[in-house]
Amino acid sequence: MADAPLDCVEVGPPDADAAVIWLHGLGADGWDFQPIVPELGLPPDLRVRFIFPHAPRRPVTINMGLVMRAWYDIAELSLDERGQDVAGIEDSARRISALVERERQRGITPARLVLAGFSQGGAMALHVGLRHPERLAGLVALSCYLLLPARTERERSEASRGLPVFQAHGEHDDVVPLVAGEMTRDALVALGCEVTWRTYPVPHAVHPREIRDIGAFLAARLAGVSG
Repeated sequence: MADAPLDCVEVGPPDADAAVIWLHGLGADGWDFQPIVPELGLPPDLRVRFIFPHAPRRPVTINMGLVMRAWYDIAELSLDERGQDVAGIEDSARRISALVERERQRGITPARLVLAGFSQGGAMALHVGLRHPERLAGLVALSCYLLLPARTERERSEASRGLPVFQAHGEHDDVVPLVAGEMTRDALVALGCEVTWRTYPVPHAVHPREIRDIGAFLAARLAGVSG
């Protein structure tokens, strides 16, 4: 069913007043990043609910059509907008946006919510966050790239101007090349986002120092009273 709700792993206190929706990469699942929550070093008084959705299962062309968890299909290793899976991207975007709305119904407004993701998940975090009609607390985009850049320039919301983005990339990434991250950084700056750009001496992975830097970004963006 195209718009079925996403199943999620959740971590956090029952009285959370802020949320992070964290999207995994191709072929992984919501459990992939759950173990890093205690490694973020967040202040103990920061009441954050972490939500790790499982992407839908779909055939992935570049992986010989095998069915796996993926936010959208990938036909080839290319950043060419013409070859991107627009239908899959939009389907996942609706489901992720529904999670943002669910958090509102649970008492957490978009101003107290960060969208985060790695690789495909980071690309989706940018795609959804830049289009959301209300200002989010921030975005975390790890080892990823900007989907549909020409459309994004047309479709981005006014609320995304000045949006804080923590963007990080591995210096030896052989899956999403560093240059793709640099191009994404430049595009985000051109769109008016406040980008914090970091690189780390790793391949397509997350560095321990990167985890601490993400924690510092989240603490800064989610500190303060409930919005």
